[in-house]
Amino acid sequence: MRLRSIVLTAVTALAVSVGAGTATASTTASAERRAEAAKSPGDVVSSAPTSFHPLPGQPTNTRAWHITYRSTTAKGTPNVVSGTVIVPQDGRTGPRPLVTYAVGTVGLGDQCAPSAGFPYGTTLEANLIQQLTLRGWAVAVTDYEGLGTPGEHTYTVGRAEGQAVLDAARAALRLPEAGLSRNAPVGIMGYSQGGQATSWAAELHDSYAPELNVKGTATGGVPADLLKTADYNNGGIGAGLVLMAAAGQDAAYPELDLDRYLNDKGRHFIQLLRERCVAIDAVAGLFKKISDVTVRNPLYEPDWQRVLRSSDLGRHAPDRPVYLYHGVVDELIPYEVGKQLRADWCARNANVQWKSLPLGEHVLGVITESIPAANWLADRFADRPTNGNCGA
Repeated sequence: MRLRSIVLTAVTALAVSVGAGTATASTTASAERRAEAAKSPGDVVSSAPTSFHPLPGQPTNTRAWHITYRSTTAKGTPNVVSGTVIVPQDGRTGPRPLVTYAVGTVGLGDQCAPSAGFPYGTTLEANLIQQLTLRGWAVAVTDYEGLGTPGEHTYTVGRAEGQAVLDAARAALRLPEAGLSRNAPVGIMGYSQGGQATSWAAELHDSYAPELNVKGTATGGVPADLLKTADYNNGGIGAGLVLMAAAGQDAAYPELDLDRYLNDKGRHFIQLLRERCVAIDAVAGLFKKISDVTVRNPLYEPDWQRVLRSSDLGRHAPDRPVYLYHGVVDELIPYEVGKQLRADWCARNANVQWKSLPLGEHVLGVITESIPAANWLADRFADRPTNGNCGA
């Protein structure tokens, strides 16, 4: 009943804006010097105690640290990403499982970062993360590139997100204060933008972070094809997310030069998006068409299409089992995109447990599947076999 209560509370938490959080501090000069000494992806650059509250003032019997850590951009250059490591204080001995958790869209402003809201109980999905700590699992939550650290957030840039998720796990295991075993079983979990990030992490694990003892990935509502997702939302209720994605891609690939495609209204709107969190961004973008804010649609341009295609999923099979779920009536990420990802992974002999959510629109999907997805991860941590349902 306690878990069920937390899930119901999450409905309220997901409906409010995270914009009230206080902005995280920029990386200090001292941290920047330490970054130079962080030679490997996942090395901890800085750490400081923080607190984890799903709702304002709600106790959780956990310890938490705000961290910055080495990761890698989509272009392969070193960067520094921030995040949070949360460890239950339950007296457990022996190896403790770790979940590296990727949140859904929070916004482009630094104040939107998950780590900015945890101390105040304003971070979206914090109630869902608490479900994991109540199971005795440690959790690492990346802020992604450019949220809470200098530079712009590379929203929807799949490779950068996936690497940040894997490096958050590495950093948590290397953080002495957390007391985690370097060989701890690792689960990967996320939905929506977090689904894109975790799916990329699943595909990258064998090449980017093979030393991590990954047991499986639970991922849902995945925008596996950005061009199809953009077309689906153009002029609809998710139009603001399309424009946020354009800004995120431009942050990672400045040669795309988004500004030259924007009209004056578009420049003003993109600047607003870069400064606000998702609740405001989504409302401000309602029913906008790309043509409303541009002089020419960048998504028709070969360089933009090439970059967006580089974030497509399904071209490499995850080397560990995957629990993949998607709502049939998802109003933001086309159901067919989720089905195609399943087909692509299955065609490459991945171990995929697919679940179609008959009544699942987008936000409801993450709430209703949070416990089943965590139960699936618990089975992986227990080394129970799974063969998936690709043949079904």
